[in-house]
Amino acid sequence: MEEHDLKLTLSSSPHLRMPATVSHAMRDVIIALMPVTLVSIFLFRYYAVFLIAVCLVTAAFTEVLFRKILNKPVTLYDGSALLTGLFVAMLFAPATAWWTAALATFIGVGFAKELMGGLGWNRFNPALFGRLTVIMIYPLFYYVTEAFAPLRPYFGPIDAVTQGTPLAQMIQGVNLPPLSQLFFAYPGGSLSETSALALLVGGVFLIARKHITWHTPVAIIGTVAIMALILGESPLYHIIAGGVMIGAFFMATDWVTSPITPKGKVIFGVAIGILLMLFRVPLAPTEGMAFSILIMNFFVPLIDRKTKRPKFGEVYEKQFQTLLKPKAAAYEVDR
Repeated sequence: MEEHDLKLTLSSSPHLRMPATVSHAMRDVIIALMPVTLVSIFLFRYYAVFLIAVCLVTAAFTEVLFRKILNKPVTLYDGSALLTGLFVAMLFAPATAWWTAALATFIGVGFAKELMGGLGWNRFNPALFGRLTVIMIYPLFYYVTEAFAPLRPYFGPIDAVTQGTPLAQMIQGVNLPPLSQLFFAYPGGSLSETSALALLVGGVFLIARKHITWHTPVAIIGTVAIMALILGESPLYHIIAGGVMIGAFFMATDWVTSPITPKGKVIFGVAIGILLMLFRVPLAPTEGMAFSILIMNFFVPLIDRKTKRPKFGEVYEKQFQTLLKPKAAAYEVDR
């Protein structure tokens, strides 16, 4: 072989095994969200379209604003801000005031993401952080909401249930819609709670594309089912109703705010499932899935440290001492 036949490429680490980029990954997650997004648009029409549009525009504006203030290059092309905006929109009901959804998006992208260092540095899931922050500070801008009320657009009557969400109905012990309707398409709750099947399709797509693994979703869903049986509740209703499906496949599997190792992902998922059921059954508050994920986001660094893989060639101290004992005994015998 002649010298010119050798084609060696030298580069510094990290080395990727596939030509994946952040923008490609964000694009795939947006594709995975398309089934449930289309179902919500089919059920809620212009209300869903308008809410999604508001969150997308707010997300793009917020990233540009904060990165200019922080003197950083604008990175809208990677799609992370738009994905966060879409996630925020999917967490709200179609009749939500647009300024509430916009504020949640602003907080999620601006504070939970950009002020924490930008993409890859945030400790908490930005969409969930924005959603829960708005809920907790809502009394502070109640009068602002009243003043903005005339600015709310009207697109006709909403084709949705007028009673509480399926999860609220289950907690209250009233008649529940059929499981089949909840699984395929049901106009109740937030935009992301309209079809468990659509979320499942999106989750399987992300697993097939190797953006996420099965460990966290299976751990969450399995734990919710077991806890429901222990507490005398319906496992299927708890899994299909509410935010379990989008939380398990899309929120808890966020690459930045979830553990790295398979063991850590299982621990993370089991803890989220336990917290969720403790929120739902004894306490019965709303947003149990969001609170559970954000609480466990805080413990991700600890989980990673406790479940980290040993470095190549690394021998733990106890293993090293175990290896030395037979050699030390043989040395004493030889003496």
